[in-house]
Amino acid sequence: QVQLVESGGGLVQAGGSLRLSCVASGSTFNFLNMGWYRQAPGNQREWVGGISRVGSPNYADSVKGRFTISKDNAKNTVYLQMNSLKPEDTAVYRCKASVGGAIEYWGQGTQVTVSS
Repeated sequence: QVQLVESGGGLVQAGGSLRLSCVASGSTFNFLNMGWYRQAPGNQREWVGGISRVGSPNYADSVKGRFTISKDNAKNTVYLQMNSLKPEDTAVYRCKASVGGAIEYWGQGTQVTVSS
């Protein structure tokens, strides 16, 4: 029903920046709440942040002040701008779309690796 495709991951040194993108299809983008999650080897999945269908962002304490979530409704795309990256930010990042706060759709993920 909803398909999500992430892109923008890669290898970056500590202190650098990356911007991830998540393109949604199969539904009306303006009806979706969007979120970003990450999971590193040996760790549980962690909520990074999200943005509501009306454009209000929220962030986990671990990334607050460093990461910024935004979206472009015309492009059906949500972005995760990551600045001041740390090695502990290394993970597979996935975006999530939700409808009515109950039905969830997930992307395949994109790898972010931050070296020391």
